[in-house]
Amino acid sequence: MAKSAAGKWVSRVGSSGGGRSYKRSRPSNFYGALVVIVVLGLAATVLARYEYQNPSAGSPSTPPTIGTTWYAALSIDDCGTPAASLTPDPTTTGGFTLEANNVIKVSPVTKADAGNNATLAQFTREYTGLLATSTELSYPHAKGTTTLKNGATCAPKTKYAGKVGQVSYAYWSSLAQTKPTVTTDPSTIKFSQYMRVTMAFLPSGVTPAPPSKSTVTAMVQTAVTPSTTSTVAPATTTTVKSTGASTTTTSTPSSTSSTVTTTTTPKG
Repeated sequence: MAKSAAGKWVSRVGSSGGGRSYKRSRPSNFYGALVVIVVLGLAATVLARYEYQNPSAGSPSTPPTIGTTWYAALSIDDCGTPAASLTPDPTTTGGFTLEANNVIKVSPVTKADAGNNATLAQFTREYTGLLATSTELSYPHAKGTTTLKNGATCAPKTKYAGKVGQVSYAYWSSLAQTKPTVTTDPSTIKFSQYMRVTMAFLPSGVTPAPPSKSTVTAMVQTAVTPSTTSTVAPATTTTVKSTGASTTTTSTPSSTSSTVTTTTTPKG
């Protein structure tokens, strides 16, 4: 079947790689497209890196929001032996405050520790001397600092002395949860009200124990009755003289009530 004139023209163009005008414009269009692709690729890479290094807190309504106050219980399990409670740090300016008995006060002040950023990893960044990663756990105590790394052996006098340990983190999102969720990434542990969390260095296959009953009790009591500071005025004494008697009144104020004692001494 004979080809039409249009068909012959298409064939010629295809075999020659395009017309003269197309040949002249092809290099600039081609390289221009490459430049655009490279620029967009670099921009996407920079944006992805920024978002990774500066995670958003999510929606402003994602709990815990700024102004919220939650409480959590903490424990550090060093080869089956609970470490001593960390020293409270009331001077912190971040959203996490460690109180007595390893009770953590979660009270976000900026988006850095609010919403989805209210994690165990963020708490460790705000508490001086505490380090928690997927391979290393380091915590301060009265005698210095203990550093535990994957592959190291448990120290003497610990429950699992001589056995190889690894870092893990267990958490119970509520008081009703009995079986913990265990992970090696502290940044995935987001705080919740009455959460219990244990930072552990244990042999493989050993499940970390939850915080002690005393710590949990302190957490609940602190949440129900937050500690307050009150100022008590000193006691004052007033003496009034009269013709027939000398009267002395002593007033002893307290933070909740005051006691007034009046003594009358007859003259002569």
